[in-house]
Amino acid sequence: MADEKHQAQPNQLNIEISEEVADGIYSNLAIITHSNSEFVLDFVRVMPGVPKAKVKARLLLTPQHAKRLMRALADNVQKFEGAHGPIRESDMPDIPMNFGGPPAQA
Repeated sequence: MADEKHQAQPNQLNIEISEEVADGIYSNLAIITHSNSEFVLDFVRVMPGVPKAKVKARLLLTPQHAKRLMRALADNVQKFEGAHGPIRESDMPDIPMNFGGPPAQA
C-alpha cells in the first residue's frame, strides 16, 4: 500500500532545484526593460570602484507573469515589514543608468 503523504496530489507541481541554482546569485541592481510581448529583468552585481559590471542572471517574462511577480513581491515585502519593521531605503548609488540600450527602470 502506498504512503498517502508521498502520493502526488492532483494539480500539484513537483519543483526541483539543482545545487548550483539553490546557491543563488547576489544582485544589487536590477535593470527592467519591456517590449509589447515580454519583460526582461537583468540582475547585475555592481562592485564599488569598479566601472564595469556584468549581468549575472536574466529573466524573460510575459506581461501577465511580470504582473503576478510584482504582486507576489509586494505581498512578500509587506509580510517582511510586518514581521521586521519598515525596510529603510537608502539613496540611489551614483550608477550611470544609460547602458546603451533602451531606457531602463530599477
